[in-house]
Amino acid sequence: MRLVTRAAAAALRLPAARTGQVTVTRDIPVRVRDGVTLRADHYAPDLPGAHCVLIRTPYGRGGPIRLLGRLIAERGFHVVIQSCRGTYGSGGEFAPLVHERDDGLDTLDWLRRQRWWTGAFGMFGASYQGFVQWALAAEAGDELRAMVAVVTASGTRDSTYAGESFALDTVLTWAELLQAQTVPWLARQWELKRGQPRLVRALAHLPLAEADRVATGVTVPFFQEWLRHHTPDADYWRTRVFGERITEVRAPVAMVSGWQDIFLPAQLDDYARLRAAGARPRLVVGPWTHGSPGLLLASLREGLDWLDTHLAGRPAPQRAPVRVHVGGAGGGGRDLPDWPPPATPVRWHLRSGGGLAPEPPEPGATPDRFWYDPADPTPSLGGPLLVAQRAGAVDNRPVEARPDVLTYTSGPLPEPVEVAGPVRAEIHVRSELSYLDVFVRLCDVDRRGRSWNVCDGLVRVEPGRFPRDPSGVVAVPVTLWPTAYRFAPGHRLRVQVSGGAHPRYARNPGTGEPLGTAVTLRAGWREILSDREHPSGLELPLTRTPSTAG
Repeated sequence: MRLVTRAAAAALRLPAARTGQVTVTRDIPVRVRDGVTLRADHYAPDLPGAHCVLIRTPYGRGGPIRLLGRLIAERGFHVVIQSCRGTYGSGGEFAPLVHERDDGLDTLDWLRRQRWWTGAFGMFGASYQGFVQWALAAEAGDELRAMVAVVTASGTRDSTYAGESFALDTVLTWAELLQAQTVPWLARQWELKRGQPRLVRALAHLPLAEADRVATGVTVPFFQEWLRHHTPDADYWRTRVFGERITEVRAPVAMVSGWQDIFLPAQLDDYARLRAAGARPRLVVGPWTHGSPGLLLASLREGLDWLDTHLAGRPAPQRAPVRVHVGGAGGGGRDLPDWPPPATPVRWHLRSGGGLAPEPPEPGATPDRFWYDPADPTPSLGGPLLVAQRAGAVDNRPVEARPDVLTYTSGPLPEPVEVAGPVRAEIHVRSELSYLDVFVRLCDVDRRGRSWNVCDGLVRVEPGRFPRDPSGVVAVPVTLWPTAYRFAPGHRLRVQVSGGAHPRYARNPGTGEPLGTAVTLRAGWREILSDREHPSGLELPLTRTPSTAG
């Protein structure tokens, strides 16, 4: 294993190890307050006075996480990798987010009783491994010296119900992944090779309350609960999100994310709250999706440097607080003092018939119309998804060719247009149905006509959520994913407007039936208004604006 870690460190261009002597003790029992025994592995470096790095995970202690444990230990840290309850040898039942605060605090108490404990520790982890960090962080006090939070957030509720819809693909795919950890390895490989047909069927199945059984063969309790407790005021989520105490966290935090990550908006909200409280977190956002190789490499490099600096107290090179990758042609890395950077909000107006321009629309323009049928829902294509292989920027022409997708395209840009910050849209909609979704996507159309998705967002509309004017028009505000992107000269901006993006988001049946039990599907016409009285458009934070946009 030592040779493997050396080869991995060399391939990843990591700094030299501080020790090659690491002793591993596996399956250590850690008894928590309700009598459940959790299992952990301890990687001990042959160095006196080494501080500890805690990683708590529901994904097992073998494979890549074992390599990570050795890499961190060879940098001069004790590493404890613990399986969350109900996973990989730990007792109890896994219930997402329910026990992580108490189990984390009890594990910290166990760490304090170890003979090698120094009184200081850090935490490291991605996705769910980050949720468990935030569950513990506010109560860890001064002993917590550093956090490395990768593609994660202090709360999952808003990501689960983005726009008050339901992130079906993320939640059901994750439920299937967790259940797959309990089946034999060969059976899992066969299912993956077949393209996961059970999961594909489940994503298309109604009612959603049966989808977990279609995908996994069993009822998944948390999936059923998340279908039931989906309203913004649901008490269910109050003990399962940890953002209310984020300003009490005193440890320096490094955040790593990707522009096409499922938790990006929530993670940037965490960054903003820490900054407002006077903290100075490190923020790195790159051209990555959830779990993509580039993300893992960047998080390892950033994380090891952060632990070296803030946990071990070793000298580190001076870096800007924020490092972002600007996508598009001629983009690349940018060092910034803060996020978002100064920018000029510029509104690009939708034009009747498919145009897009900064100039306001003419009065009395004819609305554009499309028919949305939830029995044949508009498909999602790329974007922020849980599975890296299907996520990210892809050519959107197949979905734009559908009659239920409207596109609005600018003329060729005479100069580069660079965007950095939050992106918002306001779409004026008239619908014969009271229940509908509005999906908006910004794309970069290159010189060959390929349409690459940059960022997007969806909002669910129901009676009373947004006011209607006397003619029945609703102005729907849509918050898109933030971005940093450079549109090259000769390229065109394109805005898609449609009635959904399935299965990334659960289809809107058009009836107002409950999320989990809806089976009746109603189709209907939508009108998108883009005249002087109803100026549908997209607001972009431009850091460079062309003199004319065509």
